[in-house]
Amino acid sequence: MSKKQQPGRKPTHGVFHIRGEGKSAYWTKIGAAWIHEDGEGLNLSLDFIPTDSTGRLVIRANKADSQAQGEAAR
Repeated sequence: MSKKQQPGRKPTHGVFHIRGEGKSAYWTKIGAAWIHEDGEGLNLSLDFIPTDSTGRLVIRANKADSQAQGEAAR
């Protein structure tokens, strides 16, 4: 889904690609997500698509401070 389809709404979640486990995991933010108005799903806008199968995708709720989100997600 394009960010243009979410006029005036900030993303509610970040989309991350994670490689590794625990404290040594490497998190890369690859997009954003918005909760549907009915609360039953998410619209995703991906800036990058992982090309390998060694990682996983995680969607996490945004924090008030984006730096705190990156630290909390690790």
